[in-house]
Amino acid sequence: MFLLAWLLAMPALAAVSVKDDSGATLTLPRPAQRIVSLAPHLTELLFAAGAGASVVGVGAFADYPEAAKKLPQVGDSAMLDLERIVALKPDLLVVWRDGNSPQQLAKLATLGIPVYASELGTLADIASTLRRLGRLAGSEAAAEARAAAFEQRLHALRERYAGRSPLRLFYQVWPRPLLTFNDRHLVIQGLALCGAKNVFGALAPLVPTVSEEAVVAADPDVIVTGLNGRDAPDGLDGWRRFTRLKAVRTGALIAVDPDTLHRSSDRIVDGLDQLCARLDAVRARR
Repeated sequence: MFLLAWLLAMPALAAVSVKDDSGATLTLPRPAQRIVSLAPHLTELLFAAGAGASVVGVGAFADYPEAAKKLPQVGDSAMLDLERIVALKPDLLVVWRDGNSPQQLAKLATLGIPVYASELGTLADIASTLRRLGRLAGSEAAAEARAAAFEQRLHALRERYAGRSPLRLFYQVWPRPLLTFNDRHLVIQGLALCGAKNVFGALAPLVPTVSEEAVVAADPDVIVTGLNGRDAPDGLDGWRRFTRLKAVRTGALIAVDPDTLHRSSDRIVDGLDQLCARLDAVRARR
């Protein structure tokens, strides 16, 4: 009887190993039991991967799922509370490579706590990250189910909109200064699945600054922006005065809730699903 119990416990005690997005191989002597996450989307991915019960601390602005709001906060991307992190006795830190302060990350490295560094460059990385976090936390089955469901929904979007006529799109991230996304951004990668072509896709920065004159010259078929709050103005009034713009003439000005679309988690597919449907409605009016 004892031998059987010992054998059943072996997977939980076995070492786990993954390669993170810095290329480093991270090996833990056993699945992590106390995880501190330093970015909201990583917190969300940990919960999605079935590791929520092991998360003991989060960075500022972690607001999903609801349980994340109740966890101790350990600072934001610019300033982490290292003493509080140590006090939580984590056996794993999950950090955002390009989002957390390099100086703070360097200090974390001196603490001797295992670090998983994440950087999501493609939609496929979301599924891969779910699987790797699940392995680190010993929740592989839940992580695999979530990753597979995400991949299936992306495939369904691709199949549903295959062959649709392309729509030239301007995505307004922020009005002042006027910011947009280039083609490497996850949002634009997703919108490409439903036939959207980013008019500023070739610009070098991930979130470039553009001018009103450049947008007018590009004359997009549709202009999209994220709301700053559910009851906030849509931020598109500035474009309505350009009555010669194709997007204005055809009423193709779209405001979306960025809560899912702008978060680098598997919930991005919810936002893509809704926005792709609205883009299809624009096609129907042409």
